[in-house]
Formats: sequence, C-alpha cells, structure tokens
Amino acid sequence: MLKILRQIHLYIGIFISPMLLFFALTGAMQTFSLHETGRGSDYKPPMWIVTLAQLHKNQNVIVKPKKPAPPAAAAAARPDKTDKPKPDAAVAGGPRAAVAVPAQPPAPPTPPKPKSHLPMKIFFLLVALGLFTSTLTGIYMAYRFGRSKLLVTGLLLAGVVVPLVLLPF
Repeated sequence: MLKILRQIHLYIGIFISPMLLFFALTGAMQTFSLHETGRGSDYKPPMWIVTLAQLHKNQNVIVKPKKPAPPAAAAAARPDKTDKPKPDAAVAGGPRAAVAVPAQPPAPPTPPKPKSHLPMKIFFLLVALGLFTSTLTGIYMAYRFGRSKLLVTGLLLAGVVVPLVLLPF
C-alpha cells in the first residue's frame, strides 16, 4: 500500500510541478507589487509581469486598463453645495444677507504612520524560494531515482500543456 501511495504522490507531484513553479515565481513578484504601477512613482511594470500576475490572480491573460483616479486638486476645487450664500430668514422681504462660511475647512487629522510589512514580505519571499527549490529538487529526484523517465517526462509536459490548452476557456 505504501508503495502505491508513493507512486501516486510522485505522479501527481510531477504533473502539478510546473504550476507550483509558476505560482511560486509569480507570487514572489506580487509580494513586492512588481505587477502594479507604483503610487507616486514613475515605475511602470513590464507587460509580461502584469500578464503573469493577471493569470495568477484571475486565471486569464486579459489585462483591463485601470480607470484613472480623479485628481485630488480638481476634487478639492469643486465648490461644496453648503458654501452657497443663504438668505437671511430673520428679515422678511428685506435684503438677503450671506451667512458667513469659514474660508477653509479644518485640516483632517494626520493618518497614523503605516506599518512596515517588509519582514512579512521577506518571509513570503523565502517561502516562495523554498517552494520553488523544493519543486525543482522533486523533479530532479523523479528523474534520478524513478524507473520510468518517459512517464515522468510525459507527466511534466502534460503539466505544462494542459493549462495552456485550458487558457482560452
């Protein structure tokens, strides 16, 4: 029974190993947001990284363009409806006086300093590298110690071809 379980483990592992390598690599890139345009920076990720991240996250390669955010200056320049002068209700039929409105609203409180997630990101990078290395050594061991190198090669190729065939669906 143990021999059969080890064979099943070997064959399933070889079949899914290309995807494990793919997810370890793309997950490591996403950990450091290499697939996103940097906020407030000039960084523009290469299209191949964006496409691989899209495949990792949404199981397709169609990258939809992001809607541009409205500029903060334009939003601040829009007058608020409460800033309009209001009629003086105390004097009936008299001249309408404007209600005094403060020139600028009070400044919002400063947000707290964001936590540094770098230690967790480094840990996830190490996990991704460990998964990548472990998968590669598993493939090596399957070839080195397995009896049927042709079967291992066929399963490895199937692990690459099957996802590519399923991509259009």
